[in-house]
Amino acid sequence: MAVYSWTGYTQKGKTASGMIDAASVREAKLKLMSQGMFVSSIAEASREVRPSSRAFSIEALLGRVSTEDLAVATRQLSTLVGAAIPLVDALTALFEQTESPTMKRTIAQVKDSVNEGVSFADALSRHRRIFPELYVNMVRSGEASGALDVVLLRLAEFLEGQHRLKSRVQAALVYPAVLLLVSIVVLMYLLTAVVPKVVGMFETMNQVLPLPTRVLIGLSAFVSRTWWILLVAVALSLYALKRWRATPRGAELFDRFRMRVPIYGGVFRKVSVARFARTLGTLLASGVPIVEALRIVKAVVVNKVMEIAIEDTITEVIEGSSLSAPLRRSGVFPPLLVHMIGVGEKSGNLEEMLVKAAQSYESDVETTVSGLASVLEPVMILFMGGVVGFVVMSILMPMLEMSTIVR
Repeated sequence: MAVYSWTGYTQKGKTASGMIDAASVREAKLKLMSQGMFVSSIAEASREVRPSSRAFSIEALLGRVSTEDLAVATRQLSTLVGAAIPLVDALTALFEQTESPTMKRTIAQVKDSVNEGVSFADALSRHRRIFPELYVNMVRSGEASGALDVVLLRLAEFLEGQHRLKSRVQAALVYPAVLLLVSIVVLMYLLTAVVPKVVGMFETMNQVLPLPTRVLIGLSAFVSRTWWILLVAVALSLYALKRWRATPRGAELFDRFRMRVPIYGGVFRKVSVARFARTLGTLLASGVPIVEALRIVKAVVVNKVMEIAIEDTITEVIEGSSLSAPLRRSGVFPPLLVHMIGVGEKSGNLEEMLVKAAQSYESDVETTVSGLASVLEPVMILFMGGVVGFVVMSILMPMLEMSTIVR
């Protein structure tokens, strides 16, 4: 179906406008007429909407909505619903405030579905690329409990927390990553463009070249002749790794390996644990049953080892077990998290304990990544200086020997 932008009048003569999805212009007009609207102009929305400056992003190009935009829209909708504004009117106001073209079209389609009598959760479930299963299930629980505004506020806080953690980790790693990329580019340029020009001068020397110079010449010759083979080999290796990771066994072995890598493994484990605790706590606080919440969390953690442990936990919980017991037996989750879950189960504050555990692990991740970035920066600078220094010394040493012989 296409999305159409329309303007017109209500039965009372008031000006109205909005968006509606339909198979054709005629069907769109019939839908609006059935709602008591008189259409004066209508056009396909994709031709009318002009992206704002924020719209030019990877998400916009892929027809998706960023976590930040989704969090902002969710918080705005929570405020509107909390002010006792009818859902359809709240969606209309949200549509007018939203800048993202993709989000705008999606809100229009959701509003149209709600107008036709579909529940809000079911209307959202038709747009899985924008609203994940976690979002839809929390909204469904909010509708059932009559606390939709509270659930939407929790969702906004959850999305904001996920976006904040991701942004901080990315910001901490940007500078080291840029330094690494620059180092590789500089090294490749020296080996393929600078060194070959200098080698010709050394070939006329009737003396044995120093070892560093010979190493540099051999490395330059190897890279100059086989750089395309190296690129193809790297590309094929990455493709093979991706295909292998797509298999259940490959994903499990790869994630087990990642969890054992020094430093990185600890960060990867803490991120997965924080995501598990934060998501489960948010779902349980929103009234989602624990088994359904665990099934949603299993798809969110993005860690095959934890997914297997959560699947076993679901089976035992269905059979009447507590949550903490199977998590402890799995050996995957940290003892601190298991202990906090056990305390939460006994005290009846499981959701609160899960959120506190998530905050603790998110803080640990931010501290670890910041410290790692502060160490990586000087290491990368030293590495870059060492590479350039080795190249310069390898070129200067034969020249110095030549000048000594001439004297």
